[in-house]
Amino acid sequence: MSELDRVKEQLVYLRFWLGIMVVTEISLVGWLASTADTATPTLLVFAIAGILLLGLGIFLLHRQIERRIEQIGRL
Repeated sequence: MSELDRVKEQLVYLRFWLGIMVVTEISLVGWLASTADTATPTLLVFAIAGILLLGLGIFLLHRQIERRIEQIGRL
């Protein structure tokens, strides 16, 4: 397998996980918005922490994808 094909496959895999993370974050934000008044404080803290961690993960994964795209441009 050539280097270009390997990097393209990595890019597809990273984009797959990025999509999963984005959908998960959207779902978590929607759940939080719909149950913020009835959820326990502990559950709210965990939900907010999850949203923040997922946001950070999405940002870091996006940067990885940008690096792979730059790497493809150099090949």
